[in-house]
Amino acid sequence: MRLALRILKWIGLILTAAVLVLAAHVYRTWDRVWDAPLPEVHASTDPAVIARGEYLAFGPAHCVECHTASSEVFERYADTGERPPLSGGFAFPAPPLGTIYSKNITPDPDTGIGRYSDGQIARMLRYAVKPDGRASIRPLMEYADMSDNDVTAIISFLRSQQPVRHVVPNAEWSLVGKIIKSLAPAFRPRTPDLVHAQKASPPPATTRERGEYLVRGVGNCSGCHSPLDQLTFSLNGPEFSGGAAIEPRGIPGVDHAMWFQPPNLTPLAGSALLRFPDRETFVARFQKGGRKYRGSPMPWDCYRNISAEDAGAVYEFLHSLPAAGQPSPQEPTVRHE
Repeated sequence: MRLALRILKWIGLILTAAVLVLAAHVYRTWDRVWDAPLPEVHASTDPAVIARGEYLAFGPAHCVECHTASSEVFERYADTGERPPLSGGFAFPAPPLGTIYSKNITPDPDTGIGRYSDGQIARMLRYAVKPDGRASIRPLMEYADMSDNDVTAIISFLRSQQPVRHVVPNAEWSLVGKIIKSLAPAFRPRTPDLVHAQKASPPPATTRERGEYLVRGVGNCSGCHSPLDQLTFSLNGPEFSGGAAIEPRGIPGVDHAMWFQPPNLTPLAGSALLRFPDRETFVARFQKGGRKYRGSPMPWDCYRNISAEDAGAVYEFLHSLPAAGQPSPQEPTVRHE
């Protein structure tokens, strides 16, 4: 009996010590400051560069998807086409981790990006390190491989906007969220060895190379359409072969138990890609098809602005992939209780 009590005592002491060590580690690291290089990019006042940035922000890079003030503001844009200010504040509840808010990316000097240098904004896009040196949520900003000229174009457009004063709350992290943020690799910045950005992007043309750049460096299609480990966000299956179910948009009138299954985009028989008989039909789906389901998380409202050349290039790249995974169901919705 005494031996058993002694063993239990030691187990208790070891567990207590482990909890204290974990608590100290989380306290020191969950919101630590990171060191990452400042990219050598500088905003331009050239109207063509600004127009290019606007095309990316409201098109294939879909910045407007998150950086409006609310879901209602974004829905007005989706319904009317009238472009809203990118003043941030959109809430992203992520239980049990907490709630994240998109940032104000208008050039307001007090609440927006007017207080930051071009390099600080570029570092955020490329390395997921905020101007204060703290890490962003890396999977939400997958622009590591966006070219210098496209990063320049986006920053140039953001600088050209009308400043909007809008104070956005800081992210609200639960205790569980702080622990996960401290331990999970997805919440750490990218290191330089994970960045493969070029000076210039492939020129606009209906080519495989252009399509791959748009899919990987701009649109982050893999983030939804690939099987990813939900802790590390690393691939755990064939890329573009379909991803995990995603909850619907947080807008009124949507059944929030009906989630969406991102389909297989490889040229496998029965995949979503092969439902398009030719490139022209694929392009039309982007430019004219729009949302078929009100709650769909796919950024169709941004992709309707994509050029025919760019949509065609995406088609060419996806058809160059090896066929993989399983056929896609006809209906993308899945019941999630």
